[in-house]
Amino acid sequence: MNARDLPAMSHVNLQHYWMPFTDNRRFKAKPRLVASAKDMHFTTVEGKQVLDGLATLWCVNAGHGRPRIVEAIRRQAGELDFASSFALGHPLPFRLAERIAAIAPQGMQQVFFTNSGSEAVDTALKIAVAYHRLRGQGTRTRFIGREKSYHGVNIGGTSVGGVAANRKAYSGLLLPGVDHLRHTHDLSRNAFSRGQPGHGAELANELEERIVPLHDASNIAAVIVDPVAASGGVLVPPKGYLQRLREICTKHGILLIFDEVITGWGRLGAPFAAQHFGVEPDLITFAKGITSGAVPLGGVLVRDGIYETFMAAQGSGMEFFHGYTYSGHPLACAAALAALETYEEEGLFSRPELNRHFEDGVHSLKGSPHVLDCRNLGLIGAIELASRPGAPGERGYEVFEKCWDRGVFVRPVGDSVAFCPPLIAQKTHLDRIFGTVADVLKTLS
Repeated sequence: MNARDLPAMSHVNLQHYWMPFTDNRRFKAKPRLVASAKDMHFTTVEGKQVLDGLATLWCVNAGHGRPRIVEAIRRQAGELDFASSFALGHPLPFRLAERIAAIAPQGMQQVFFTNSGSEAVDTALKIAVAYHRLRGQGTRTRFIGREKSYHGVNIGGTSVGGVAANRKAYSGLLLPGVDHLRHTHDLSRNAFSRGQPGHGAELANELEERIVPLHDASNIAAVIVDPVAASGGVLVPPKGYLQRLREICTKHGILLIFDEVITGWGRLGAPFAAQHFGVEPDLITFAKGITSGAVPLGGVLVRDGIYETFMAAQGSGMEFFHGYTYSGHPLACAAALAALETYEEEGLFSRPELNRHFEDGVHSLKGSPHVLDCRNLGLIGAIELASRPGAPGERGYEVFEKCWDRGVFVRPVGDSVAFCPPLIAQKTHLDRIFGTVADVLKTLS
């Protein structure tokens, strides 16, 4: 962007856009407008450089404005702007699905495309119920989510999600057949853990000890968890917890869904968190990093046996009455193929030395004012602050605002502050992020 365009952009009429997940009155009183972005930095409409410490919204894994991705989108827009995937097709989603299957967990070779993580979650829930029905187990319609987990904002995802603020206003609309596991956040035993905490694997037993006896396994379709509850404050699973959930689900014929919208595409040092943890889910939802945020795209990875059950169903016609107008959109697929090429070419899914430096940076904030916990896994982390009396969330928001003013973007999640830099980050970028946060913490009352 030309610098002379910036003054014109700074006079934007803010009245008509109702911003998502935003305190609109607060934002419009002190707006933060981005004009452009490149690699690790935003440029604001005032011309200020801001280091992106959250991959914008857990998604710009390859960094901003990467040439291969930009050119792929530009070229595709000129060749084929749109073609439906409803009984029609074009080559790109087939090529992309093949590319994803090549790096997916073993036995997950089928991909259903959506346009977002929220749509991916609702798609996975539908697949689970339809699969059980095809197998003659039509009573399996209940879902088990988890407290503090986030699974998007569609009705299905909000229902299985466990973020109270997201559910409060919509209680009359939520799915009735949903229960929730207890969250794993336990500061009394696990504060300041590096990587996976050592205590809490037994919390998975609630599935077998309370939920299965209460609802009966014959009525439960699936358990859905985000391997790391990022939007809940970066809650890292205790050692053995996910493995125990897998064992219980297998024993009782319950499908296990991993919501990897954030943890997928290299965030934990592997293509998917399932591979990092050595756990085999039945369905994996993904989005965000698949295109490095350049074009909206999501999807569901499906275990082969589930897909084969649909294909073996008797009768002709559609096997699955579900889909979206823009499923497998040409521009999104082109961006995703270019993003996957960038990840592979630059080795971005495995940067163990950077991960260690990131961990040290997160935990360097231990002992800073108001810090109750530091936690991390891969290139995702957070600190948790003591809440200000009578004003929960205000300390976290103040850190966000003051860091932005000093040229660093981090995300408040209540009174936690989350870090999730692009995978192209260098040690100097991490040092600046954590050094800025440390300085800001000293200013808090």
